[in-house]
Amino acid sequence: MKAIVQDAYGPPEQLRLHDVDRPTPGDGEVLLRVRAAGVNPLDWHYVLGSPWALRLGEGLRRPKNAVRGVDVAGVVESTGAEVFGWCAGAFAEYAVAPADHFVPKPSNVTFEEAAAVPVAAVTALQGLRDHGGLKPGQTVLVNGASGGVGTYCVQIAKALGASAVTAVCSTHNLELVRSLGADEVIDYTKDDFTKRSDRYDLIFDNAGSQPIGALRGTLKPGGVLIYNSGASMPRMMQALALSRIGRNVRSFLANLTHDDLAFIASLVEAGKVRSVIDRAFPLAEAGAAIAYVYAGHARGKVVVTV
Repeated sequence: MKAIVQDAYGPPEQLRLHDVDRPTPGDGEVLLRVRAAGVNPLDWHYVLGSPWALRLGEGLRRPKNAVRGVDVAGVVESTGAEVFGWCAGAFAEYAVAPADHFVPKPSNVTFEEAAAVPVAAVTALQGLRDHGGLKPGQTVLVNGASGGVGTYCVQIAKALGASAVTAVCSTHNLELVRSLGADEVIDYTKDDFTKRSDRYDLIFDNAGSQPIGALRGTLKPGGVLIYNSGASMPRMMQALALSRIGRNVRSFLANLTHDDLAFIASLVEAGKVRSVIDRAFPLAEAGAAIAYVYAGHARGKVVVTV
């Protein structure tokens, strides 16, 4: 089968398409014919081998796993079922993973739209619900609302009952974010939301572009500031330190679970959540897709088609 193989850490442009053996499923696993794979910042971290501490688990000199990619959608070979979920080695024609890593693909979305969901949407859900404690009737601000996690944050916050969602993005993305259900959209190139009088129950920061002190100043009493793994590393470390001493700041890494993915699938099927696809690259250009995400200007998600 064809797969994108990583022989060494370095720029994503080094990745090339190679012939490799088709994986064989073990006990409790299924073989998936990949139709599309999502691209995440997680992928370029693994490709670059950065931060260096990541190599402690992935291999010091070269990556243990030669095929990258986590988000995936495709067809189960043994049953023909159309599913999406997560695996190790999504940038390939075939992949294997435990059966409980997948849920049925809603019939109202394409494989590309389904493949965009897992990491980004679960990050948004867990940040809002589990780490932010979002309750119906509360107000939410999403900074970096036009990116992969941000586009899902806006929609999932509304689905969880937020009374008002304020989205922060650039001029180019105002209409896109408004179309996702944001009640107010702020153009950060013209308006610094931290200097306004508005206060929020929860701020979900995907950008890391504002000082933590300024963001905390825009919270209501008892409000929570959330950073996800895509925020800048200095901001993540600062947020982690503050969280340890009981401050109203949280940082986290998403934990992909079958139940959370199934919950998001139900929102997708109900038309409450949709994927925003910036670009789709063929499998042979997966390196270029990762580089495009690394550049930091993707609107919504980038996917690889197989």
